[in-house]
Amino acid sequence: MRRLGLIDYGMGNLHSVRRGFERLGAEVVSVADPAADAPLIDSCQGLLLPGVGAFDPAMERLRASGLEAMLRDWCAAERPLLGICLGLQLLFEASDEGHSRGLALLPGRVRALPRRRGHPIPHMGWEPLIPLSPSPLLPAGAPEAWVYFVHSFAAEPSDPAITTAGVDFAGDTVTAAVWHGAIGACQFHPEKSGRAGAAILQRWLQWLPA
Repeated sequence: MRRLGLIDYGMGNLHSVRRGFERLGAEVVSVADPAADAPLIDSCQGLLLPGVGAFDPAMERLRASGLEAMLRDWCAAERPLLGICLGLQLLFEASDEGHSRGLALLPGRVRALPRRRGHPIPHMGWEPLIPLSPSPLLPAGAPEAWVYFVHSFAAEPSDPAITTAGVDFAGDTVTAAVWHGAIGACQFHPEKSGRAGAAILQRWLQWLPA
């Protein structure tokens, strides 16, 4: 059984993420205080960074709790991290949504989705992923995946090669998932995306070290 640490900074879809992984047989433990939870963190095979809400308040909470420094140390040690929704955006250097510096674990910036007639924002609903480069989340030959999105911003990585999947929005392909080193992230909600989402989470679990 894989043990996963679920980062709890007060702005995540914790229940649905927890249940999504527990249905796949993983043990999920909450991580809120890096000092008090240090032994628990060390026992985890991977960390989960969920997120719902705005960029700046999320970064403020991560900094105030000490979770920002813990996440930097974790990733510097090349240990697995999976970001979900806002959790993907926080991995980058900055966002059009605010003024705070992000975790800067991945190079690039989060941009507002283009405002075009007939394409409401937030972008909400089921869309097919566009495979761009193979990764443990979406290996070559993986079946077509329709997944659930709710977002108004999308990451623009400095290195396009880290974008493993995109999604069409208003005729543009925007970032839907990224992978670099031991860091993966989904802009969509795999835990709310039925069988396709469960398959993505299962592949990530199988990729984790024992």
